[in-house]
Amino acid sequence: MPIETTASVVADVPADAELLAVPYTSDLTPALALDLAVPAPDLLAHHEAKGEAGEVFEVPVAREGGVGRVLLYGVGDGSPGSLRKAAALLTRRAKGRAELTVVTPEGDAAAFAEAALLAAYSFRIGAPGKTPVRALRFAGADEQAVRRGERVAQAVALARDLANTPASVKNPAWLAERAAEQGVPVRVWDEEQLQADGFGGILAVGRGSASPPRLIQLSYTPEGPATRHVVLVGKGITFDSGGLSLKPTDNMKTQKTDMAGGAVVIAVVGALAALGAPVRVTGLVAAAENMPSGTAQRPSDVITHYGGRTVEVLNTDAEGRLVLADALAYADAELDPDAVVDVATLTGAITVALGRSVGAVYANDDLLAGELVEAGQASDDRLWRMPLIDDYAPALESSIADLANVEQGSTFGAGSITAALFLREFAGKRPWAHLDIAGVGRSTVDEGVLTKGATGFGVRLLLEWLTRA
Repeated sequence: MPIETTASVVADVPADAELLAVPYTSDLTPALALDLAVPAPDLLAHHEAKGEAGEVFEVPVAREGGVGRVLLYGVGDGSPGSLRKAAALLTRRAKGRAELTVVTPEGDAAAFAEAALLAAYSFRIGAPGKTPVRALRFAGADEQAVRRGERVAQAVALARDLANTPASVKNPAWLAERAAEQGVPVRVWDEEQLQADGFGGILAVGRGSASPPRLIQLSYTPEGPATRHVVLVGKGITFDSGGLSLKPTDNMKTQKTDMAGGAVVIAVVGALAALGAPVRVTGLVAAAENMPSGTAQRPSDVITHYGGRTVEVLNTDAEGRLVLADALAYADAELDPDAVVDVATLTGAITVALGRSVGAVYANDDLLAGELVEAGQASDDRLWRMPLIDDYAPALESSIADLANVEQGSTFGAGSITAALFLREFAGKRPWAHLDIAGVGRSTVDEGVLTKGATGFGVRLLLEWLTRA
């Protein structure tokens, strides 16, 4: 479900403000004169307030016809990260209210608005729970900055919606239909076209499902001259049972979100025009449902990818890299990009390495890696660069094909690295980066800007990167 909370900008605090939030500075001086029953310095001293981001104190105020409520909140050092934390907490404190008016603090109003709206996100089928605040009013904020934050939040919400949708509704054809709604040119390969053009990896993964696979291409071209051409590749496994290498039941419960990388690509390309990105962007979503059946690929099968490279499939649950390999090879051979970035919930190993707060970036180009890490820091989709260890590459050798799809031998445990090395084989020599978002693509808590389920991780950092280029 899209974010239903509306955002508006007002010059001054309306007299009818139902719930008002006011920042206080590090010296605990309120930013707005309020008719408090207790002087502000005494009140804040009582709460031992330090002005940190995430501090919120509710106080009563006298108002015509009764008593009103005001939330005094800290903003820490005023950095974008601190403002996001403060904004998200305010929205959560206002849950169930008709509206919240926020006296906007100094600093990055786009980051503040973005976080306030993301904290209002919810996805539910059936009777709604306690609803988020229905309207946010930002007093004294820059209109253009708030609108940018709103557009980014909407893109993140779209990625979350796509990933949160149950697999009983969502299949590769459905995902292609959603891509076609984004206002950009879209091309879709069906199973017959995939066969004709030689996309063996996508076809192999989708063989076991009654819902055939798709390759989805979205295209964005800026109004002025493009500064460069970037291809984004997303893993679009609409449900991952593991195939014949069947997952345990508990591991399967979250697999409707295994197309989170593809959702990110669709959401990002759809948002670029509204944000005025100067970069030409082609999005590729390799979509399939990985199911066991009499037609499913088997361990020991050999498949031929786009471009002719062969892969021995030793584990059908390592399917994401198979569909991505086709899309990467196609991008390299046919699209002539200046850079390629793929996004995928690829390996459980990366969750062991980095947990659920930081995503991984692997890259064959230092400049590209640095740009993505910097964009992640600015957007709060944080990345950590991981190594491409060439000494591990021999673990992907096969005696009967060009490559094996999983590592063998002494590199066991380095699954995220060997998966990245596998993808590198298909990316060509141009600048390429791989984002493994398996740990950060899903949240188990309602906290800050996150809601349980899909996170939309990657949307903010890619929009930051592409709009500053």
